Amino acid sequence: MAYFGALFITTEVLERQNLVFHVAKVSLVMNEFDSDQDRVAQLRVQIAAHNEAYHGRDEPTVPDAVYDQLLRELAEIEQRRPDLLTAESPTQLVGSAPNEIFAPVEHKVPMMSLDNAMDLDELASWHERVLKGIEGAASCEFVCELKFDGLAVSIRYEDGELVQAATRGNGRVGEDVTHNVLTIENIPHRIPDAPKVLEVRGEVYLPISGFELLNEQQLANGEPLFANPRNTAAGSLRQKDATVTANRKLAFWCYQLGEIIGGPQMSSSIETFELLKSLGLPVNPEVTQFSDFAEVQRFCESWMSKRHDPDYEIDGVVVKIADLAQREALGSTSRAPRWAIAFKFPPEEKLTRLVAIDVSIGRTGRATPFAVLDPVFVGGSTVGMATLHNEDQVASKDVRPGDMVVVRKAGDVIPEVVGPSLSDRSADSKPWVFPSVCPSCQLPLERLEGDANTYCVNRKCPARIETGISHFASRNAMDIEGLGERTVRGLVEQGMVNDVGDLFALTKPQLMELLVSDSSNETLVNNLISAINGARERPLANVLIGLGIEHLGPSAAELIARRFRNIDNIVRAETGDVEAIDGIGPVIAQSIRQFFDDEHNKSVVEKFRLNGVRLDITEEEIHAPQVLDGRSVVVTGSLDGWFVSRDEAKRLIIDRGGKSPGSVSKSTYALVVGSEAGQSKLDKASDLGIPVVGEAELRHLLETGELP
Repeated sequence: MAYFGALFITTEVLERQNLVFHVAKVSLVMNEFDSDQDRVAQLRVQIAAHNEAYHGRDEPTVPDAVYDQLLRELAEIEQRRPDLLTAESPTQLVGSAPNEIFAPVEHKVPMMSLDNAMDLDELASWHERVLKGIEGAASCEFVCELKFDGLAVSIRYEDGELVQAATRGNGRVGEDVTHNVLTIENIPHRIPDAPKVLEVRGEVYLPISGFELLNEQQLANGEPLFANPRNTAAGSLRQKDATVTANRKLAFWCYQLGEIIGGPQMSSSIETFELLKSLGLPVNPEVTQFSDFAEVQRFCESWMSKRHDPDYEIDGVVVKIADLAQREALGSTSRAPRWAIAFKFPPEEKLTRLVAIDVSIGRTGRATPFAVLDPVFVGGSTVGMATLHNEDQVASKDVRPGDMVVVRKAGDVIPEVVGPSLSDRSADSKPWVFPSVCPSCQLPLERLEGDANTYCVNRKCPARIETGISHFASRNAMDIEGLGERTVRGLVEQGMVNDVGDLFALTKPQLMELLVSDSSNETLVNNLISAINGARERPLANVLIGLGIEHLGPSAAELIARRFRNIDNIVRAETGDVEAIDGIGPVIAQSIRQFFDDEHNKSVVEKFRLNGVRLDITEEEIHAPQVLDGRSVVVTGSLDGWFVSRDEAKRLIIDRGGKSPGSVSKSTYALVVGSEAGQSKLDKASDLGIPVVGEAELRHLLETGELP
């Protein structure tokens, strides 16, 4: 029998940012197998290796979709050939053996895995099996929960005291991570009036906002960035030093009970969740019960479209039978309960063809290789290009034009090529070679010793000038509407602009010549001139961001503007003066000093001054009334009226002593809603009774600290 998709895996350890991970060299070959027995043996070896990588080392070797395909193929063969099924098959086991670094913990009640439904048809098939398995049941109640992408953990309380926490491990034996779980803020150490023994199962995760903040700190300190929230959470929980875990700001959702002694009698899943909430344990607010299976399907479809709305990563929906007696009747296989299933969202890693490797030149001259791909739908959008980071990354991953490659994308994160599949690589394929000259100006590229990046050092390189101007005009910087890519290219090609300082000297006749073929149509030019004039009054922090100083982000720019108050003080500041600011690391301080040591950059500042750009911070900005002291105001959607941007609205909230987190909670004072706002934040605000206001009400809130 011929099989497609036999996966022969070899791995090489690569440094990706600060995480060691394994990129799978996946060969898809067509091969003749003597029997099903050969294929089963091969699949079991591969799946066991992937389980160890994912569960044991937090270093997944293939996309989830590829792993699921392997496991499903094995299950299908075993179902067709029950004589090949053994108790040791991966289809009958959960996870992997626990890591020997941590003490083993035997679970009193096994921590099982879940079977998967990859689409709505498979979910409907599970529903039919459930109804057949419950005698006399024409229908049943369902509970839907979000499927969190974190690390499964069991937490044991005895007489109300947290005495032990363990990972899933292989489902029967996990790893003792009690000292680390005790550092997670939303897990209570003691529960008054708890049952004599209470074992709580749930997921430890790293909030996306915490992940982004952690990477901001890494960037400020000149350290490599973390790869993704799931791996960072798992690695953080498996630290021998609990202070490291504590600094990572992990969180926990509970969704199941294990062993319970002395607790109340419960008949439904919702009663279980009510018990957990009454004991002060964190329960996800999206848990919903349905009596109609069509509503279950709609719930799954709804969360497919808003999977990136929460401040935590999810990769599916878990559907469970609500009635505990019906669960008992359905029972379990050796690895998964029959009364629950995981509806998996479409994968955010997919295989596609790498058509070419090109190089882009950024505003600092950095030459960044990127992959031109056969378009593939992944992570909620169609991806045609993906980053390859730098020369060393391309060499380490050994991706070549013509390869089939694994592409990863999550939400708004820039798509990335993870590694190659060797299926179609021809015998005469050769490694890609980084170019020696700039693709824009054709002058030599340079790479300094010890630097991972390669640069075009020609300051007059058209690509450098164009990307620098586009960055300067972006919403997060000077927000010059109408200064799009085509206009910028025309300004540079016509010699009207040589750097961002020249933008404010542009005249109406110049722009008319460039942009208007019919001189009677002046609206386009008038709007652009108005936008440029408006940019003259942007805050000093926005000017610093617009200059494109390497490593300098919005938060650091705000701190520096407040500390030094005007551009001249910043230009003169010594590295130590900048580094002394709380929240500013040595890398940012050194980068600012190097930037303003450059005479060209100082000349750009002088052009700003000559053309009326505000280069100081106003007294009002310095001494903003602290009317929102301690209050949490969440902003969602696009703000297109009084505010320059949502980021500016958040900055104004923080200026007045408030906080502006990315998610709604019971401590939220108000939710400010712009256009195209995410429904999940609105729903949560409604559930919690949080006031929902618009831009006009926010303006009043910033002035008075009170809602109108």
